[in-house]
Amino acid sequence: MNVLLVGLGRWGEKHLRVLGELGVTLWAADVSPHRLAWAVRRGVTPTRAVADYRAALEAVDAVDIVTTADSHWDVARTCLTAGRHCFVEKPLARTAAEGRMLEAAADAAGRVVQVGHIFRFHPVTATLREALGAGRIGAVRYATGRFSGFKRPRMDVGVTQTDAIHYFDLFAHLFGREATRVSALQRDFLGRGLDDLSVTVVHYGDVPAVVEASYFTPGTWRECAIVGERGTLVADYGASIVTLHLGEHRRHGNAWEAVETGKEELPTRREEALRLELQAFLDACAGRAANPVPAAAGVRALEVVEAAERSARLGSEVSLPLPC
Repeated sequence: MNVLLVGLGRWGEKHLRVLGELGVTLWAADVSPHRLAWAVRRGVTPTRAVADYRAALEAVDAVDIVTTADSHWDVARTCLTAGRHCFVEKPLARTAAEGRMLEAAADAAGRVVQVGHIFRFHPVTATLREALGAGRIGAVRYATGRFSGFKRPRMDVGVTQTDAIHYFDLFAHLFGREATRVSALQRDFLGRGLDDLSVTVVHYGDVPAVVEASYFTPGTWRECAIVGERGTLVADYGASIVTLHLGEHRRHGNAWEAVETGKEELPTRREEALRLELQAFLDACAGRAANPVPAAAGVRALEVVEAAERSARLGSEVSLPLPC
């Protein structure tokens, strides 16, 4: 399969490596001559390294879009019009409205649009799904997610749309439920016109999830906890560790006791999430499997992002779906 990678930034570099490992005939596009030269040094044939991605569309079957969020709509729409399958890094677009238009364009063209919600492909997520499906913690009561660290802020979208969105999609995937209500607090401490701290409570039916994202906390935090009636699953996505803590609260007259009944580290596969994700895209393009993360999933995640922004601005809870 001929695949065009558009965007050779830090994350695009990883895509280039993985696509090469998957054996595709790789094209690369970037407006920077220095990045194109880098891609050639990494094995891209010089005639397949182009400054304008549109120049390569006739030669490829699919396009991997790893550009800034504010360009996703325009690039993906152009590629779909040319009849090409598209992988679009999250967020699918700047707005849910743009995402819906891309969803419609994909349907009209009969082409795959897979959204890059990579947490779905992480081995930790597979372990969590297995434990939840087996009822290891009983009925889920609530969840928490934290995606933060002291790092350079993105300039195209705020921290809710770039980082918290991971958990908005992940919890919908794990619980098999769509978000129904959202309340949020957001701050723009750096004065960029984009949020750099957000705390969002998303209700998936009767299960609330508290998601924190920021650019300020020292270290790198990619973790979540899912609390059930008989225990808690604690997941560290950075270390690929899932720990099952079993325990319950028991009442003795007017007093309560917290009783721990076991602790177990659950096995996780040692596979690279990006490799699994891009292989799934290639399989969907070739008709070997269904699209695992269609545009509709990206739209739903953006709807939660927009509900969070509205809630933070109004200071009140917002119900989903939002009016179009």
